[in-house]
Order: sequence, then structure tokens, then C-alpha cells
Amino acid sequence: MQHDMPTETGFARALAERSAHLQWDDLPPEAVHWAKVGLIDTLGVTLAGSREDAPRLAARGLDLVGGPALVLGSAQRVGPLDAALINGTAAHALDFDDCNNTLGGHPSVPVLPALMALADERDAQGQAPTSGRDFLLAYIVGFEVETKIGLAVNFHHYQKGWHPTSTLGTFGAAAACARLMGLDSERTAVALALAASFASGIKANFGTMTKPLHVGHCARNGLFAARLAQQGFTANAASVFEHEQGFLDVFNGPGTYDTARALDAWAAPLDIVRPGIAIKQYPCCGSTHPAIDCLLALVREHHYNPAQVARVQAWVHPRRLKHTNRPQPKSALDAKFSLQYVLARGLVDGCVSLEHFEGQAYEDPRVQALMPRVEVAGYGEDQFPADNHFGGIARVTLADGTVHEARVHQPLGRTSDHPLPQDLLEEKFALCAASVLTDAGVKGVAAEVAHLEQAANLSALGQHLAQLRQP
Repeated sequence: MQHDMPTETGFARALAERSAHLQWDDLPPEAVHWAKVGLIDTLGVTLAGSREDAPRLAARGLDLVGGPALVLGSAQRVGPLDAALINGTAAHALDFDDCNNTLGGHPSVPVLPALMALADERDAQGQAPTSGRDFLLAYIVGFEVETKIGLAVNFHHYQKGWHPTSTLGTFGAAAACARLMGLDSERTAVALALAASFASGIKANFGTMTKPLHVGHCARNGLFAARLAQQGFTANAASVFEHEQGFLDVFNGPGTYDTARALDAWAAPLDIVRPGIAIKQYPCCGSTHPAIDCLLALVREHHYNPAQVARVQAWVHPRRLKHTNRPQPKSALDAKFSLQYVLARGLVDGCVSLEHFEGQAYEDPRVQALMPRVEVAGYGEDQFPADNHFGGIARVTLADGTVHEARVHQPLGRTSDHPLPQDLLEEKFALCAASVLTDAGVKGVAAEVAHLEQAANLSALGQHLAQLRQP
């Protein structure tokens, strides 16, 4: 990659100008469609994730006071920054939220919890109501900023050990909140410069509560950056990215990024359109999904008796193997990143579901007995093209020597060209939301999101999100 200066005014200002000037009429219908897909999926996984320990413990670590912003999954309202942190942590607690190829992570959960908290605050203060169009446009702006930065720095950024969902998502949250606030390009650039100092998150903490906390932290920090910029706080908007001690050289290193590539690709197309949002079928690390798709296809076809299986082999991209080769997970969270566990679980139960990562499910003796027979490896260029980062292979060898094999070039739902069918998307939302909301609440949220661009404000959506099941 070349080490390019994007413009004389700097990368932050170039992104800010594009963010501040993107208008609703500039959006293709596909962008609006996918924004609503991302919103309904994120609301579902956040509601389900609100029952997990990570957001609850995070909330205990805060000095909470009453405020305007709803903590999803509860009737509690707190300050916007605290709500962004708690809801952001809940959104990623199950690792069931959407992904994006360009970002190398999860694009919606850094942005939407921050926007929702901000919208609650603005409405409570009697400011102009946040319309559905305003909200969706701000989300698309944040999505575009974080993914285009991802285009500039990946995959070196990812391979170096940063958690792009958090490091790059901080910029997405800041840009989205700045757009919803109506900040001009200069103050948006300041918000991005502040986000550069707030960005954090390392992959060494994958498999623990700290991974979803990364997301809560970056949602909060993105909102905080925009609020500071709105108040006139200062930051190095001119060169915070390209300074010799700026974000690009510190987080990536000289010669490992290309900002011109990102600016040339801005909105051409919007990243939310292509490659788009990857909707997860399974509540575990997305890097395991290609192999799960393959294994479950074999299970559906051959109806294995696990006792007759002598060996299971799986191949994924080598960079995905580094954090998924976990032959003996030590916790339910750790199991979400274990190829050995999810493949053994799929073979035993014929599915990989939410309950498989609850409590001590990972210690299931049937699965434990099978895991030593699961072998995982990184695939080579003789198996997939070098530019395919999302392929997977599974091979099952039976005790009698019979061998079955399946492969996918990408898991179902991974891109807008290979989407999860609408019925499965609706089923996933209902499954997640029904753990917290009443039936009327589930149906109401889905109906509001389906026509959100027509809503003059978000009050009806908020009312449905507050329709909680009795404990």
C-alpha cells in the first residue's frame, strides 16, 4: 500500500466533509432497505443480550443516575453516555450481531446504541423530533465512515491485533452522532479527531466479557466525541490521522494503509449496500460460520450418529484460525470462539443456537467426548482463491472409512449478494426479542422499523421497546 496524504486538509476533514454533506435524497433505495435490516437485527440481539452478565456488570461499574436514555431490556432510563455503553455492551454480548467484510468486524453495534441514546436525549430536551429519515441517514453515515477507514487500514489493522469493531467503530459512532446533531464539517472533523484518541480494543481479550465491553466503550466514546465537538472542544482535525504520531502510523504503521483508496471509494457504492451487512445465523464468532454452514449441511444430508464419527476436519482462512482454534474452551464466552466446540455441537444437536452458549452448556459430556476428534486448519490457495477470506470446508470421516465433504465460498447472509432470507431474518428477531418483550412489543418494533423512513419521530418505536414481559 502507498502511504498517501488524502488531501491538503487531511483525512479527518475529507471524511467530515463527505459525512456532513450526504443527504437523504443521495441515498439509493437499497441503502435504506439495508439500514432497516441492520436496525431490526441489532435491536433483536441487543434485547436478548441485555439479559447477559456483561452489560449488567458494566452497569454496576458506572455511577448511574436518572436520565432520558432507555436501557434496552428494562424500564430504566439513564444518561445518554451510560446508555450507549450499556446498550452497546448488550448488543455485542451474544456475538450474534451483524458483520461487514470491509470493516473486518461488526458495523452496526458501535453506531446504533450511540444514536439511540442521542435520539432519546434530543427528544427529552424538546429539540426538533428525530425523524426516521434523520436516524437512518445518520446510521448510514456512521457505517460509511467506519468501513471506509477500514478499507484504508485493513487487513493489516486486523492482523496486528486490533479489534476493528471498536477501534474503527469509534469513528463510525462519532460521525453518526455528529450527523444527527447537524454539526458542520469542521466540527465533525473535530469529533473524528477526538475519536482517534478514544479508539481502543485488542483481540487478546476475545472470549471474555471485555470484547462486548469494547463495543459499549466505543459507542459511548463516539457519542462523547460528538458532544465535545458540538461544545467547541478542540482537537487536531487537520492531521490527526496522517501525523507521524497520528492514528495511521501508531495503530497500523508506515506503508500499511491507503487513505486515497478510502476516499475514492466513498459512497461508490455505500458500504451498507455492497458488500453490505452480514447477518449472523449463529450466536458465535463470525469466523466460525463458514465451517458451521458446511458441517450442518452434511448433518442434514447424512443424519450422523456421533458415535460413528471417527474424525471431523475443518478449514477456514488462516487469519480466522488464530482466534478460533480453541480445542478446550474454558467458559461459555470462550466457546463462542472455539471451532472445535461449535462443530462438535453442530454434529451432536444439528444446530448451533443461543442455549449452547448459556451457563455450563459448553461442558456437555456428549460434546466434550467429540471435541478431541475435531481438527481445524487454515486453508491454502489450492483450496480457495487468495482473495477469498470467507470460505470454509468441513469433512466428516466415519468409522467405516466413509468420507463426506462440503464447502462454501462464504456463509449464508455474509453479503448483500448472498442475503439471509427475509423469513429467517424475521425469525431471528422474534426469537431474540421475545426473551424480553411482550408479543405486542415484538410485533410493534418490527412494524415500526419496517416503515421507519415514514416516521415523523421515534416515539412509537420507543413505546414498543418498553413493552416488557413480566419477570
